[in-house]
Amino acid sequence: MKFDRRRAAVLGMGASGEAAARLLHSRGANVTVFDSGKPEAQRIRLLQDLGISTIVGEAAERAKADYEMTILSPGIDPAVPLVENFRRQGATFIGELELAFRFCERPVIAITGTNGKTTTTQLIESILNGAGHRTVACGNIGLPFAEAVQRQAEFDFFTVEVSSFQLETISSFRPDVAVWLNLSPDHLDRYPNMAEYRTAKLRIFENQRSIDYAITNYSDDLPGIVATRVTFSAYSNSADFILDGDTICFRNEPLLRMAETHLSGIHNAENLMAALGAAQALKVPFEKAKCGLTKYRLPPHRCEKVGEIDGVSFINDSKATNLDALAKALESQPRPIVLIAGGKDKGFEFDALAGLVHAKVKYAVLIGEMADRIFRTWSEVAPCSRAKTLQAAIDRARRHSLPGDVVLFSPGTSSFDMFQNYADRGNQFREIIQELAR
Repeated sequence: MKFDRRRAAVLGMGASGEAAARLLHSRGANVTVFDSGKPEAQRIRLLQDLGISTIVGEAAERAKADYEMTILSPGIDPAVPLVENFRRQGATFIGELELAFRFCERPVIAITGTNGKTTTTQLIESILNGAGHRTVACGNIGLPFAEAVQRQAEFDFFTVEVSSFQLETISSFRPDVAVWLNLSPDHLDRYPNMAEYRTAKLRIFENQRSIDYAITNYSDDLPGIVATRVTFSAYSNSADFILDGDTICFRNEPLLRMAETHLSGIHNAENLMAALGAAQALKVPFEKAKCGLTKYRLPPHRCEKVGEIDGVSFINDSKATNLDALAKALESQPRPIVLIAGGKDKGFEFDALAGLVHAKVKYAVLIGEMADRIFRTWSEVAPCSRAKTLQAAIDRARRHSLPGDVVLFSPGTSSFDMFQNYADRGNQFREIIQELAR
């Protein structure tokens, strides 16, 4: 596909926007990247050195929208002035995911869900590479899909983590294998209600055909899927993949014991099942798939033990950016928990976890924008206090913990009120604990 001399606008100069701009430029388009913030000077210079124009700051919000196509980066809220300026002038948008797919010449495995996307994406990557098929984990996971597509001669498959934000702007995106992990309240600061969040997620299936595969959580009602469906569940024996004690089974045949992997917890059992479902759809023998799964280790910030001080274990679960992730972290800990939670107000309440907090948490320290609201609910079911900083929260958690306890840092919401992102938040937690342990 060539775009010789076509005029293209890319809104957003983050990793996905930059990758989209480079992809379009490589196919002959005249590209201008817009960003109403203050991008790094080096990033601007590198784009300009390629011949890609840039317009930043307030000028980006007043620019003329006379372009033949407009690419919207997934991290940009469609309601911001930059996007509204283009919309008022009649622009229509596609996303970086859709753009990259139009150039993609390899089969695509796409993974979505509120929780577990990155783990499952990496599990599938490990399965395929371990079985001799070349793939790369990309998309919402870090490496933009548009950047991976520019290197597609290196790969046999693309394993793509996709978010609801990315799915909002698709039109032809059609994964050969679509994986739906779960759905729980999240991003309600962007979506007015759960129905709209769910609708965005469901778009992963909308272009699939009967020859494609949909790997889905048995507990979720997902109407209108025409692809061949393979189901999984750790809670029902009616799915194709089930959990029998410690063993994952496929149609009643034992496949994999959790003890053979480096993962634990029911949520990770379902992530493993979903990955095995993708392997089955791609006709990877289960014995070969198991090799990749048993070698896999979780990335940082996901129930990661970062230290032990005076017999107390410290767990970094900063990736818990919604209530379901926090709930799963609490359920996975068999020992008494001192919990550090809270962060940015994303439009949902923590009330639903009050019963679980009462059952599992001996003391909670609350931080961030949500601290006061969480305190009003949780203080009725467990001892709680509030802290202004992460250091203060850790100090207080230590005072309320005893040998054998777990201090669990699982915020249950995003980090942008106090930190750059969940990784920055988790890294700061780890650094404080490692300093205290010296």
